[in-house]
Amino acid sequence: MAAPTPAARTAIDPALIVILAGVCAALHVGKLPPAIPALQQALGLTLLQAGFLLSLVQLAGMSVGVVFGVLADGLGLRRSMLCGLLVLAAASALGGWARDVPVLMWLRAVEGFGFLLVVLPVPGLVRQLVARERLSAMLGIWGAYMPFATALALLLGPLCIAAAGWRAWWWWLAGISLAMALWLVRAVPRAPERGATLALPTQWPARLRQTLAARGPWLVAMTFAVYSGQWLAVIGFLPVIAAQAGLSGAATGGLTALAAAVNIAGNVASGRLLQRGFAAPLLLNIGFSVMGLAAIAAFAGEPGAAAPPALRYLAVLLFSMVGGLIPATLFALAVRLAPSENTLSTTVGWVQQWSAFGQFAGPPLVAWVASQVGGWEWTWLATAACSALGLALVGCIARLPRR
Repeated sequence: MAAPTPAARTAIDPALIVILAGVCAALHVGKLPPAIPALQQALGLTLLQAGFLLSLVQLAGMSVGVVFGVLADGLGLRRSMLCGLLVLAAASALGGWARDVPVLMWLRAVEGFGFLLVVLPVPGLVRQLVARERLSAMLGIWGAYMPFATALALLLGPLCIAAAGWRAWWWWLAGISLAMALWLVRAVPRAPERGATLALPTQWPARLRQTLAARGPWLVAMTFAVYSGQWLAVIGFLPVIAAQAGLSGAATGGLTALAAAVNIAGNVASGRLLQRGFAAPLLLNIGFSVMGLAAIAAFAGEPGAAAPPALRYLAVLLFSMVGGLIPATLFALAVRLAPSENTLSTTVGWVQQWSAFGQFAGPPLVAWVASQVGGWEWTWLATAACSALGLALVGCIARLPRR
């Protein structure tokens, strides 16, 4: 009898462990917002520096996401995730010792590269680990990794920082990342389908050219950008809007965490619906249409004529929850529309690069609109424009040949 594989020695689905590793990496993206007040007090962090710390992780994805996708395909998917987790553990541990803001910013950029090495291989590795009939459902769960990690960081971060300080929060996440790397080594099989051979670096440019020459990855990537830009803009500025409405810090954190968390429901529902035969363009059209209408309900109207705050917050919840149909569906399309089996991470890297661009550009656009009109009542124009562009891109995706 053959020796049991690592997958046989664990009671947890290896594909789920891979997804949890992605959640662990995303915690490093979400760990900063709850720490900003403590960093301002301890290191003299300015608001401008806080903005750079928030965007540095996205800057890595925006500038070299596709390159790191090629690197992940070349290294091997499991090996890339292990390297990324170790980078995150080291950078976060060193960040806990930082004595000034420039060092913290440099380490934040390093975390951005580690984050990419972890999350880009996940869809391809999940595809290798699960049967075809389970793929859509598992990618639906994967699509929720970022909102789940964001909500978790918003809930746990303040508790850890209040109890032991922001440095302990950095060190705790470093330990979690190291533990996750060890779990991945033990529980996830090594290259279950493609073997353990590394692609030669000379082969990497060919994979990049193959990906960027295909129409599908471009359409999926641009669609992800118009989704992520408006989602982060609305969720990211929700604490500011709530504070302006006179809510306490604890209430603001809870409301924001809930608004991020309900996005998970849409992601999981998308995976189930795709598994049951619902067409991807239909789910994308529903998601963008509801996001556009919900943003109008949440923000439109002069202060005296707008909907009551409770109804506006319910519209934000609807915006996030139904909008959750979009990322999981796009991840499934990215896997399906990748030019070849060897370009899965490269395709996801290109999608991640455009997603990061949307997250980098969306909040400033909404903030610019709000500053021009002196309030939030016209910001729905920016989100509605994103939704309209998303619907147009979905029309193009629907005309692609089925694979």
